[in-house]
Amino acid sequence: MNHLPFDKPGRFYRGNLHTHSTSSDGRLGLTEVVAVYRDYGYDFLAITDHFVERYGFPLTDTRQFRTDTFTTLLGAELHAPRTALGENYHLLAVGLPLDFAPTAAGETGPTLAERAAGTGAFVGIAHPAWYGLTLSDALAVEAAHSVEVYNETCVAHNDRGDSWATSDLLSVHGRRLTACAVDDAHFAARPDHRAAWVHVRAEQLEPAALLAALKAGHFYSSQGPQLHEVAIAAGRIHVACSPARAVFITGRAATACSIRGEAVAEGEFPLDQFQGSYCRVTVVDAAGRRAWSNPIWLDQVG
Repeated sequence: MNHLPFDKPGRFYRGNLHTHSTSSDGRLGLTEVVAVYRDYGYDFLAITDHFVERYGFPLTDTRQFRTDTFTTLLGAELHAPRTALGENYHLLAVGLPLDFAPTAAGETGPTLAERAAGTGAFVGIAHPAWYGLTLSDALAVEAAHSVEVYNETCVAHNDRGDSWATSDLLSVHGRRLTACAVDDAHFAARPDHRAAWVHVRAEQLEPAALLAALKAGHFYSSQGPQLHEVAIAAGRIHVACSPARAVFITGRAATACSIRGEAVAEGEFPLDQFQGSYCRVTVVDAAGRRAWSNPIWLDQVG
């Protein structure tokens, strides 16, 4: 499929997919965490506490906060041994059942991801740049749907918030994953919330519809700018967006094209150099904030 949500039925809903509470190592309780996002105009939230023995394998139940205008997705940040650098894997799983079993002895990151995906969850490779996840480690997670390409907490922690390099390498190796941006909010002393999110195109603001749209790739990610349209026809890609200083079309290796200006809101680009591969869209506003499309597979464009 092509991950172009702009002509799909429904509307865009804004949400954060990676958040922590006092059920693991976050500083705020559930009611406070939900209020931080709901009262700021977010449409949905996933609280994804660390699913490890230290915290009692929490799968934080947020169903009580669901209303007609705000909803929640159930999830967790899953961990299992062991990467090439000796770290535990970090896996984002959104849409887990509340009875998801604790990590079993001998369960690896890739097998844990497979088990989570088997329940119907949306599985992401969490902040790979932050902890030096190698390409071979990432390729081993065959059940993943997405890569966390931007993580706000990692920016403040070790200046490794951008993981587009991992996403691009996976794309070059034929792995057709989407790309999501998140806060990974812990509500520590440094600001780490309401800085990066997804806009999910769905027909209803309800968990099953949002989850289906996430797994179908019907979303884009942002730190502020809006993508109004990304469309492909006759060998060209058309982009419409909120006012920006640059629009980039990026693909494998050094292939790219761009337009720049003080208030770019639209652009059209030839796709000759990307044929047989993929491209993705980045919009940069005057403050340096970005919005990103998912990778677009050009062999699937009709």
